Amino acid sequence: MFKAFKSAKKNLLSNKARTALTTLGIVIGITTVILVLSAGEGFRSLITSQVEAFGTNTLFIETRVPPTTRNRDAGPASADTSRINSPVAITSLKNRDLDDIKRLPNVVNAYGMVVGQKVVAYRDTAKNIIFYGASAARFEIDKGTLRTGRFYTQAEDTSGAQVVILGSNLADDLFGLEDPLNKMVRLGELNFQVIGVYNSRGGLAGNEDDLLYMPMATAQKKVLGVDYLLLGIVAVKNPELASATAEDIRIILRQNHKIDNPEKDDFFVQTQAEGLATFNTIFDGITILLTAIAAIALIVGGVGIMNIMYVVVTERTPEIGLKKALGAKPRDILNEFIIESVLLTLTGGTIGILFGSGLGWLVSVVAQSQNFDWTFRVPFYAIVLGVGVSALIGLIFGVLPARSAAKLDPVEAMRYE
Repeated sequence: MFKAFKSAKKNLLSNKARTALTTLGIVIGITTVILVLSAGEGFRSLITSQVEAFGTNTLFIETRVPPTTRNRDAGPASADTSRINSPVAITSLKNRDLDDIKRLPNVVNAYGMVVGQKVVAYRDTAKNIIFYGASAARFEIDKGTLRTGRFYTQAEDTSGAQVVILGSNLADDLFGLEDPLNKMVRLGELNFQVIGVYNSRGGLAGNEDDLLYMPMATAQKKVLGVDYLLLGIVAVKNPELASATAEDIRIILRQNHKIDNPEKDDFFVQTQAEGLATFNTIFDGITILLTAIAAIALIVGGVGIMNIMYVVVTERTPEIGLKKALGAKPRDILNEFIIESVLLTLTGGTIGILFGSGLGWLVSVVAQSQNFDWTFRVPFYAIVLGVGVSALIGLIFGVLPARSAAKLDPVEAMRYE
C-alpha cells in the first residue's frame, strides 16, 4: 500500500499543472462549503448576541393586520421603516394592555414602543432618522449602556418631557467632536434636549446606532399624535415559564380587544426562545441549500477527475503492462489508481479548506469593522466534512478508471503506443 501511495504521489508531482487544473472543481466546492459553514457560525453568533442583548427572559408583542384585512400568509408586522408608511394601521394595542400584563405573576416589567420618521437637526446639520418612543421601563429591561449622560426618568416619561437619547452614530453625525450632552436638537417643529448617548451597539435591523429615543408620552402626544403602541416588550421572572406567560398575555389581549377567534388576533406574541428557534430553522434550511449548490461543483470536479484518470490510464498503459508482466496483480494496479485519485481530491480538499477558512476570516474582519458581534470559527465538523467528502469523491470517481487499468491485458498493454 505504501509503495502504491509513493507511486501515486510521484505521478501527481510529475505533472503539476494538470494536477492543479484537475483539482480546481474540488477546490471551489470545498471552499464554498467551508465558507458557508464558517460564515454561518459567525452569523449565528451575531443573532445570538442580539437576542442576549434583550435578555433571554423577554417576550415580544407586535401588532399585526388580522386575516380579515390581510393576506393569511402574511406574518407579524415588524417594527421597521416599512411599518411607518404602512397602508393599514393597527391601533388596538394600548398602554392599558401593558398595565394588565404587568399584573401577571411571572411578569417583572413591561414597556411599550412607537416608531416614527423625522428629520433631526443641529445647527446646519440635518439627518432623516428613525425614532422610537419608549417607556422609561425600557432601561430596566434593555442591556444597552450609555457613552455619556443618563436615561430619562419615569417622571419625564409621564410628563412628556422633550428629552432624547441618541445612538452613537447619530450623535457623531450631528455633533462631530462636539459634546452633545445638554445640547438642543430640532425634531420636526419641536426642540429636544440631548440627555444621553448610547455606546455603539451595531444591529441587524435599522442599526441601533442611528436611532433616537424619546419618552413614550412625548412621542405619542407631541410628535405622532397617537394613543396606541406599535409593540410591547415583557420581562419575565422565570424564563422556563415564558411560553405559559405568552399564552396568558394572549388571553388578556383577546379579552381587551374583544377577539373571540384566535385566527383574528391583531397581535403576535413570541418568546425569545421561539424567535431563536424560528431563526435556526430558517438558517439551517438556507445552509443546506447553499451546501447543496456547492455539491454541484464537487460533482463536476469529480467528473473532471474521472476523465483525467482515464487519460492517465491511457498514457500509462505500457507501464501497466510491464508491471503486470513483472508480477503485479490486478488488485495492486487497482489500489494504485484509486490512491492516486483520492490523493488528487484530498489535495484539492485541503486547499479548499484553507481558502474557505481564509475567506471566512475575511468576512469576520469586515463584519467586525462594522461593529457586528461576529465570531470567526471554522467548526471541526466542517473540516471533517471537507476531508471526508474529498476522499469519497476521489474514491467514487476513481473506481471506474482504476478498474479499467486493472483489467488490461499485460501483453496488449506493452504493445500499446
